[in-house]
Amino acid sequence: MNVSDNYRHSWESYWSETSGARGEAIWDADPSLSAQPHSELLLPHADTTRTIVDLGCGNGTQTRYLATRFARAVGVDLTHAAVEHARRAAAAEAGPDSAAGLVEFQQLDLTDADAVRALHARLGDSNVYMRAVIHQSEPDARPRVAAAVAEIIGSAGRAFVVELTSASREVLQRAAGGPDGPGPKLRRVFQHNLKPADAADDEIPRLLAEAGLKVLAAGETVLPQTEDHADGTRIDLPARWFVLAGA
Repeated sequence: MNVSDNYRHSWESYWSETSGARGEAIWDADPSLSAQPHSELLLPHADTTRTIVDLGCGNGTQTRYLATRFARAVGVDLTHAAVEHARRAAAAEAGPDSAAGLVEFQQLDLTDADAVRALHARLGDSNVYMRAVIHQSEPDARPRVAAAVAEIIGSAGRAFVVELTSASREVLQRAAGGPDGPGPKLRRVFQHNLKPADAADDEIPRLLAEAGLKVLAAGETVLPQTEDHADGTRIDLPARWFVLAGA
C-alpha cells in the first residue's frame, strides 16, 4: 500500500504552485541553518565515501550542500514537481567549483518497498538524511517511511533523522494567530492540507526502533523556517534529532 491519492495530490499541487526558488517554501532554510549543522552531528558516525540519500528532498537545497560533504548525494521526493525544481537548481549551479556533478534527483515513494529496495540495490549501503518527513506523513505510512531508512542504510550506512516535536504545534498556532493570520508561506501549507507536527512525541523513536534502527546519538534542536512571527522573530520549530545505525 502506497501513499493515498489525496496525500500525493496535496504535495504535488504544493510544489507545482511553488517556483522552487530557495526560501520560497517555509521549511527551505539555508543549509548553514540545516544540513550543515546536521552534517556535523552525523559525520563522526558516518563513512563519507558512501553516498548520502536525502529523503524528502523537496527542491534540493539541502541535497546540494550534502554533496559537498559526502562522495555523492541523491535526493528523492514523492513529487515530480519537486524533483524537477531540484534538477533545475542543480543545473543552474553547475560549474567547475560546484558539487552539482555529484548530485542527482529522482522521484520515489518511500512507502513503495520495491522501489526503495531497488534504490538500495543500485547505491549499496548508503547514508541517509531525513528532515521532517515522518511527522507529516499519513499515520499508516509512517512505519514504512522508517523502514525505508533502515533499508537504505543497510548494515554499513548511517542516518540522520530530525523530526518536529509536539511543541511545534504551539509555535505554529502562535504564527497563525497573529492579527493578520498566518504569513503567506505558512498559509500555503494550510491551503494544501499539509499537516506539520502531526505525530506524537513517543511515536518517532518507537517507529525507528520497530524498523530495527539503533540510536547512536540524539538531542534537541529547532528547525528554522523562512518566515517570521508577527513580531519579526524567526519561526523556529522545536525538533528532536537522531543518528541511527542499522541492525
